[in-house]
Amino acid sequence: MRLRVTSVVGLVAGAVVVSVLTATAGPAAAKKPPSLQSIKHVVVFMQENRSADTYLGQLNTLQPAYEAEPATGNPNPIGPGTIVPFHKTTLCESSDLNHSWNGEHQGWDNGAMDGFTAANDSSSANADPSDPTGSRTMGYYTQADLPYYYSLYSTFATGDRYFQDVLGPTFPNRFYLYAGTSFGHIQNDNPPSGGYPVKTIFELLSNAHVSWKIYASQIPFGEEFAYVRQHSARHVTTIDRYYSDAQHGRLPAVSFVDPIFASGVNTETDEHPPSNVQVGQSFAYSIVNALERSRVWKSSALFLTYDENGGFYDHVPPPAAVPPDAIPPMLQPGDTVAGFNQLGMRVPVVVVSPFSKPHSVSHVVHDHTSITRFIETRFNLPSLTARDAVADPMLEFFDFSADAFKVPPSFPAPSVTPC
Repeated sequence: MRLRVTSVVGLVAGAVVVSVLTATAGPAAAKKPPSLQSIKHVVVFMQENRSADTYLGQLNTLQPAYEAEPATGNPNPIGPGTIVPFHKTTLCESSDLNHSWNGEHQGWDNGAMDGFTAANDSSSANADPSDPTGSRTMGYYTQADLPYYYSLYSTFATGDRYFQDVLGPTFPNRFYLYAGTSFGHIQNDNPPSGGYPVKTIFELLSNAHVSWKIYASQIPFGEEFAYVRQHSARHVTTIDRYYSDAQHGRLPAVSFVDPIFASGVNTETDEHPPSNVQVGQSFAYSIVNALERSRVWKSSALFLTYDENGGFYDHVPPPAAVPPDAIPPMLQPGDTVAGFNQLGMRVPVVVVSPFSKPHSVSHVVHDHTSITRFIETRFNLPSLTARDAVADPMLEFFDFSADAFKVPPSFPAPSVTPC
C-alpha cells in the first residue's frame, strides 16, 4: 500500500493507520513460519549405476533404521553353491555389469531377486573372463571405503525404499526424472536430430517463470530433449559456474548437476563401473560442500541419487507402478516381454537441506518421479504423466518446524586411493 500525505491532518491520520497496522499485524507479519515455501533452491544431483545394497547395505551399522543387506545371496550359475554378499577389495570394477532391459528382468526374476549372478556370468551380455560366475554383482562397500557417503547418509534424511523407474539402463531411467516417462524407450537410444520433442520439467519450469540451469561437467544430459537444446544458451552451463553461482548466491530455483560420464577410471566422476568409487564420492563432496557453504544454503534442498543399479545386486523386490502413459516398450525380437507397470531396483538417495530430518530413514516407496513431483509441488506445476502425478513428493524427508541443519555439519574431505 502506498500512502500520500497531503496535509498535517493527513499525516496524523496516516500515523494512526500505521500504528493500528503495527498493533494488529505484529511480529507474525514480519516472519512467516517455515514451510515448503522456505525451499527456494532445489539441486538435483544424479550419479550412475549403484544399487542400495552395493553402497548402503552396511549403513545400519551407523543408522539402524536402514534395512541391512541379508547374507542370503544368489545361486552360483555355473556350479553348485551360493554366492553370498562380500566386501569388495577393489575400488574399481574389472568390467561393467549387465543392466540392460533383459539383464535387469533376469536379475529381478519376478521378485525372487535371484538372477543377478546369472545375468553377469560367463554366458551373459557382459561376460567377464575374470569373473565367470558373475560374483562381482554381489560385492558391497563399507564405511571404510566410502566414509563421506556413510556420514552423509546417516546424518541427513535418507530412504530404503527408493527405486529406479525402469528395469533397464541409464537413458530410460533418466528420462523418467525429466519427463515422467521414457516414452517407450528401454535402451540407451540416441535422440533424433534436434533432440526428443517431449515435454519435460524444464518446459514446465519455464512456463511458470521459475529459473533453472543445468551444470554439466562434460555432457549435459538434458540436451537429449529438444526444448533444452533450443534454450541451452540461457540454461546450460559448465560445472565451474555451479561453484561460482553457489558462492555468490546466484543459484537458480532449480539446478541439475551432471558429472563426467566418460573418462578414465580415476578421472570419471559419475561412479559408473569400472570407475573409481572414491573419485565419485569426492565429486559429490565438492557439490554438497559448495551448497552448504553458499549464501543460499538456508533455503536449499539437494537430492542425491543414482539413475539405476548398474546390474549390482539388491535384495528388495521392486513394487508395481502406475504406467506413465499408453506408450508400450519398444521391444525387439528376443527382448523380455514386460511393460512399464513395474519399478526397477533400489538405489541410494539422500536429501541434504537445513530442513532435512536428522538421522531419519523413510520406508515409503519413492522413485525418480518423486523428485519430479517435489519440484512440481513446490512450484505449483502440473504433472507430466500419470507416473509423476501419483508419485510421493518426499515431504516426509523434511521437518519445516525446525531447521536442524541451519549450521551445516562439517565433514572431512574424503581421500581418493587411485585404482
